[in-house]
Amino acid sequence: MKADWKKWAFRLGIAVAVLAGVLIARHYLVRDPLGPGIASGNGRIEATEVDVSAKAPGRIRQILVYEGDMVKAGQTLATIDVDSLQAQRAQAVAQLQAALSAVQSAQTQVAQATAQRAAAVAQLRQHEADLDTARSHLGRSTELASEGATPRQEQEDDHARLQGTRAVVEAARAQVGAIDAAVATARSQVAGARSNVAAALAGVHRLDADIGDAILRAPRTGRVQYRIAEPGEVVGAGGKVLNLIDLSDAYLTFFLPEQAVGRVGMGDEARIVLDSVPDRVIPAHVSFVADVAQFTPKTVETKDEREKLMFRVRASIDRKLLARVRNLVKSGMPGTAYVRIDPGTPWPAKLALTPVK
Repeated sequence: MKADWKKWAFRLGIAVAVLAGVLIARHYLVRDPLGPGIASGNGRIEATEVDVSAKAPGRIRQILVYEGDMVKAGQTLATIDVDSLQAQRAQAVAQLQAALSAVQSAQTQVAQATAQRAAAVAQLRQHEADLDTARSHLGRSTELASEGATPRQEQEDDHARLQGTRAVVEAARAQVGAIDAAVATARSQVAGARSNVAAALAGVHRLDADIGDAILRAPRTGRVQYRIAEPGEVVGAGGKVLNLIDLSDAYLTFFLPEQAVGRVGMGDEARIVLDSVPDRVIPAHVSFVADVAQFTPKTVETKDEREKLMFRVRASIDRKLLARVRNLVKSGMPGTAYVRIDPGTPWPAKLALTPVK
């Protein structure tokens, strides 16, 4: 009796093993019910994530949003304390005012030196006229003295007067030259003062930009996923404060073997079916195909080994459609993406698009 039981147990074990082998073989040998022209892969819905970070180190003054809040692009999300920056800006503004005053002072000096030059040039013209008169007198007195009509002393006096006038003219010319140098110096001071104004103004603008960067705004419309920091905490440059997820940019990442991915191109039509709503087929398009296999055997020699090469593919949902099915499609949802590797293959009825209401 005991031997019969062992015999029956042995036969039952063989039958189970055969059945299991048949099922496994059927799993691998039966063709995809969607046909050879359709390839598919499992994945999860993902969306673009953005970290809202502090550009400069500082203490968080306030955070105006909470996890789960929807925010719009440009909306103020948090602020960083800017008391020290405000003090630096006040100092920079004072330096700017001082530089502007220096420009006005230098311009006044230029105006004064220019006026002095005009007066010196007028005196020079007068002295040059006196010099011409002295030359004329000396010429007449010399001619008369040679004829004996005028005393020799008058000629000598005219000659002395001419020499004195020449000296006055030279002195006037030297004064004009000195004033010209003063004008040039004053103008260079104006240029230097204006450079100081530009530098001070740039400092004010830089501090204004730093103060503006202390207001953390949403770079795009999305949902607050995490509050990474809290008010009162000190963050460093680039320190993360919030994490946003852009629900208008959703896609499903899946993997295809080498034989299939070589027939998939950017922009190809795709279909997505989520596990949570298997009766809804969502239209999509291929927005990314990896150039390099994501996981590869150590040695690729045989055909079987090459078939193990898998490439990452991304199926993106149109933004306008996504806005209409936002409550249906959420980040992290598992699903299946389908692509046609044979353009002539029609989509099966199972993957007929579901009208979006």
